[in-house]
Amino acid sequence: MIKYIDLFSGIGGIRLGAKQALEKMQIHSKCVLSSEINEKACETYELNFGERPQGDIKQIMDIEPFDFLLAGFPCQPFSYAGKRRGFGDTRGTLFFEIERILEKYRPKAFLLENVRGLRTHDCGRTFETIMLKLHDLGYGTIELMLNSSDFGVPQNRVRLYILGIYGATPTMNLVTNLGAADSHKYKNTYQQLSIFDDTKKRNCTVGDILESDVSEKYFCSFEFTEQLHSVMGEDLSKLHGYRLIDYRGGQSLHSWELGKKGRCTSPEMNLLIQNRRKHNFGTHQDGKKLTLEQIKTFYKDDDIITVITSLIEKGYLKESDGKYNPVCGNMSFEVFKFLDPDSISITLTSSDANRLGVVQNNVPRRITPRECARLQGFPDTFIVNPIDSFAYKQLGNSVPVVESVIYDFLKNNIDVLGWFEKCPLVVNE
Repeated sequence: MIKYIDLFSGIGGIRLGAKQALEKMQIHSKCVLSSEINEKACETYELNFGERPQGDIKQIMDIEPFDFLLAGFPCQPFSYAGKRRGFGDTRGTLFFEIERILEKYRPKAFLLENVRGLRTHDCGRTFETIMLKLHDLGYGTIELMLNSSDFGVPQNRVRLYILGIYGATPTMNLVTNLGAADSHKYKNTYQQLSIFDDTKKRNCTVGDILESDVSEKYFCSFEFTEQLHSVMGEDLSKLHGYRLIDYRGGQSLHSWELGKKGRCTSPEMNLLIQNRRKHNFGTHQDGKKLTLEQIKTFYKDDDIITVITSLIEKGYLKESDGKYNPVCGNMSFEVFKFLDPDSISITLTSSDANRLGVVQNNVPRRITPRECARLQGFPDTFIVNPIDSFAYKQLGNSVPVVESVIYDFLKNNIDVLGWFEKCPLVVNE
């Protein structure tokens, strides 16, 4: 029997993927330790695995011998520790706990998962420090960055996976692939491939994970729905792929177009948004504050003072030291992004998964916790937290794709791992 531990386990996304991959390889396995500090995540974990994770990993000193370490560890900055103790020191970071356990127990293999930004954090020094520590402990490693949208999960989610074997260097068929940069590029790429190869298997899209019978509590409010109709007309399917945000242009709706703070002449505001990002006014990503004289270079009508005064009174524009800037109202939108059913979702996050939306049967609504779970690749047998606010947060912070990564890892390294000799070829009950 292969024994593994599940550190920083969250609601069990990595454990579930590992279990599925091990079963697919017919390797009998057992989780001998799980550790998670968030109590609500522990509740969801227990609902699904019948056991409650132990708490703070820093307090866990004794572990039953095990073969495989799994950890989706938080990326705490290494800079502070580095400034105090010198480059290459991991003390004071949560990776140090992984390092401590690997050094003490020397399991045959590990899988670490993290955000793609770990690769470039602190000009790459954080990642270099981690890899040096793993190699110093005797592990050969391979790292991959993969997009879940390439693995039948309809979400643009790129994550870093580090796999290691004690005393050997892993080999894998999978290679780093960041996938489509956004849902629009994904959709365009798929449509082009379909034109030239109608036998190509269609990838999973948002439309495939939508529930058919959704409670009205997820519907957008009547007022918000009417505001959407006032801009888009009767057919709200035109909202597919739209973002609701005040500072950006492109395929987006703004609070002044919806009249959230009162009706106004939105073209003037859109003109300001478009021009304030021009390089002749500065190189700020979302544009810079503009003076009246700068605004006059692109707004030619004589009523400019009246328009600006009205926009300030309604709260769409603010003035500071003679310069004008739009007032950001992003968090006030019930939905900040309407997903395109024919494409993939943007990356789910713990802070705003509850404000992703979709238009279904011409009804605008928020996606449900179950749909969030499906966007992360969880099967419908997985029990989400019964309280929606906790479910959204937990699912937005979970881990997809792990089954494919671990299966490829096992398939290509099983002889080196020697796990077939250690356990019977029996599917885990």
